[in-house]
Amino acid sequence: QVQLVESGGGLVQTGGSLRLSCAASGTIFSINTMNWYRQAPGKQRELVATINSVGSTNYADSVKGRFTISRDNAKNTVYLQMNSLKPEDTAVYYCHSLIRYYNYWGQGTQVTVSS
Repeated sequence: QVQLVESGGGLVQTGGSLRLSCAASGTIFSINTMNWYRQAPGKQRELVATINSVGSTNYADSVKGRFTISRDNAKNTVYLQMNSLKPEDTAVYYCHSLIRYYNYWGQGTQVTVSS
């Protein structure tokens, strides 16, 4: 039984930083590719960042250079360090993994960046 539990969202001013965490259970975490998605009201969910089992990362152009995805396999946790936040980053952020062709999602954590 795979569960992803997110935390770390909140309200910050433009230019501020937040670190999101996603703790995984019920899976062999170290072999999973983990992703962060976000969804703003009225918009499609978009892939923000991904990290594979050997630590290779990819980012959406909109966050490249500002966000960093990382993982701590000993803690079964994925992180998203968000710096230089902009109002456009306001969204619910979800961690995600595709395991056995099934999409697993965290509950989401709200990030709000004030103008």
